[in-house]
Amino acid sequence: MSRQNVFVTRNCNNMNSRQKIQAVIDEMGKVVIGQERLINRLLVGLFTGGHVLLEGVPGLAKTLTINTLAKILDLHFHRIQFTPDLLPADLVGTMIYNPKKSEFEVKKGPIFAQIILADEINRAPAKVQSALLEAMAEKQVTIGDTTYPLDKPFLVLATQNPVEQEGTFPLPEAQVDRFMLKVYLNYLDKDQELAVMRQKSNMDFNYEPKTVLTADDIAKIRKEINEITISETLEKYIIELVFATRNPAEYGLTQEAGYIQFGASPRASIQLNLAAKVMAYLEGRDYVLPEDIKEMAPDILNHRIILNYVAEADNITTLQIIQSILSSVAINR
Repeated sequence: MSRQNVFVTRNCNNMNSRQKIQAVIDEMGKVVIGQERLINRLLVGLFTGGHVLLEGVPGLAKTLTINTLAKILDLHFHRIQFTPDLLPADLVGTMIYNPKKSEFEVKKGPIFAQIILADEINRAPAKVQSALLEAMAEKQVTIGDTTYPLDKPFLVLATQNPVEQEGTFPLPEAQVDRFMLKVYLNYLDKDQELAVMRQKSNMDFNYEPKTVLTADDIAKIRKEINEITISETLEKYIIELVFATRNPAEYGLTQEAGYIQFGASPRASIQLNLAAKVMAYLEGRDYVLPEDIKEMAPDILNHRIILNYVAEADNITTLQIIQSILSSVAINR
């Protein structure tokens, strides 16, 4: 860590949790322009321990944003470039024979980090995805006959390109469900893109983000988020939203019922509850509002609703289905 970053870290020790979060957002904003929603969703994943999948066309700063966040966090970070020839051992590690000791030794792979950037995750074959699934689901890795726990916090931040499909492998549904959030990224507006162009055209621009958050800070923030209250009415509202993805006709969504093949899994209700608490915390409240749930519902539900071929033929998206559900399901007070 540089002398400057040591100084900044000492100053951060005098900040409370919310001030440190704002410092993270400020540091991110000095490098990444126009991706406030993306930064917010990454913080939701970080403070809940939920993995995040980012999908968007090239050039939307997916990798840059994650790399910048990793520099701001005082955590062990690894970027893994997923390719079709990647092997499970390249990810988790393997057993290597030591002739001097006449025994096998474990060489741990890059998965043994706290923040993992799985870049272009859909370019890796099924065996690699299976190896990653254990790490994501169980926070552990098995090499040979031995299982090794991963350091806490452990977070997978993955990217994928929806346009170029050559040399890609669809992610297994079980793995997609392990991602807390799937965030779709859109193009910037004109003013934002102008600011990006000016920043990147300055060949002298080389800002190094300052370290702000440590593992202890994250653990403390998670405890504070755990104290956020959510009423029984809103808990039941979350359940109704999730059940509406499974039985839409019961909620008056007869047209949507013809498009849904499978609804959201029970993980959706758990993680929507957690995400809503983080949204409340980031807004400076100690209680959840309906707006927090509605804000996070699309990113929690969009990859958990499986549409049928009729929806594809009619150009219906999961986000349209979710908006219909949010408009139709009432909060029963």
